Amino acid sequence: MRRILQLTILLAAFAAVLPVVPPVLAQDRLKAQPIPEPPPPPPGFELDPALEPQVTILKRGEDNVEEYRISGKLYMVKVTPPHGRPYYLIDERGDGKFSRQESHDTGLRPPMWVIHSW
Repeated sequence: MRRILQLTILLAAFAAVLPVVPPVLAQDRLKAQPIPEPPPPPPGFELDPALEPQVTILKRGEDNVEEYRISGKLYMVKVTPPHGRPYYLIDERGDGKFSRQESHDTGLRPPMWVIHSW
């Protein structure tokens, strides 16, 4: 009996705080208008087609390999094995040395020192 009384008091307190109709439900859907198109880029800001990445898709064994190049220079390779997650080989410094990064890798490396061991 006490729990029912407590629950009733709690619901009454929430009903006093909340408005009768939430604002989202009160909006008139008939008055909604589509979002306008974005404005064109300013003059002199045309995209250079040479800066667009060129993607080459290859099949090496059972792996799908996508090579990404800008101005003919290879900067990233995405390898998708038939089983498992894809991984990336990225040239971070532009010196031709690629490092492997997993697809779910955020780049955050927290320090993991051993503080104490038995």
